[in-house]
Order: sequence, then structure tokens, then C-alpha cells
Amino acid sequence: MSDPAPERIFHIATAADWRQALETGRYTTSTVGVSLAEEGFIHASRRDQVQGVFDRYYRSLREDLVLLTIDPARLTSEVRVEPVGTDTYPHVYGPIDRRAVVDVAPLSRKGTPETVTTLWVKEMARRMGIALLVMALVAAVVLLAQRMA
Repeated sequence: MSDPAPERIFHIATAADWRQALETGRYTTSTVGVSLAEEGFIHASRRDQVQGVFDRYYRSLREDLVLLTIDPARLTSEVRVEPVGTDTYPHVYGPIDRRAVVDVAPLSRKGTPETVTTLWVKEMARRMGIALLVMALVAAVVLLAQRMA
């Protein structure tokens, strides 16, 4: 009987850092503003830890963020689950190969993954808001012009 597939791990990345990884084929940011070379490993988490990590370290950022889903079986770097405070977190001791990232989801400003549908609905709501504002301004200009005539 073979060992079960390792559980997926997660990493919050800036969209800019992820774009750079797409160009180079390797992701090398440990955490916001800290490289793998500086830290010695890349911080990761279990799925149930993602929101807490977001709240502690990423909530105040105004950059676009993505959630990387990583398949440890596809990594060429070692993953160690290590104690941090009263919990344990996975740490990737080396770069994350592009092929090990099996999903990339944009994160909302609240730290929740965005789907194509939620992104579309938000964009439509934004555009409708702009359209309503323009219509209100046009109506105000027309009313003002009628009063002046």
C-alpha cells in the first residue's frame, strides 16, 4: 500500500511576486518584503491557517494578493513542518517550482479567495455604480439648464 499524497500547503503572495515567478519558473519570496535568501525558507500554511496569516501579516497591504496552492509532491525543495508558538507550520526550504503550484486564486481585501464569478459581479457592480453616477450628473445638469432657461 502506498503512502497517501501529501496534503496541499498554501502561501499568500503579492501578485507582483507571483508574476515574477511565472517569468523565472521559481517563487523565492519568504514573506512580504523578505526573500528566501534572507529568511532561509518560505513560509507556508495549512488551509485552516490561511485566514489567520492574512489577518496578522497581509490585511494592511494595499497590493493585489493571491493564494498559492502548493502540491508538496511536486516540489524539489524540502518541506518541514515546524513549531511556531503553540502551532506548527510548513516551511519550504528552497524555491517553490512553478509546476508545484496547482492553483492561484486572487484574494479579496478580507483575505478570502475570489472566484471568477465574484470578480465579475464586483466589476459589474462597480461599472453600474459609475453609470448611475453619470446618469445622476446628466440629470442634474439638464434640470439646472431648464431652470436657467
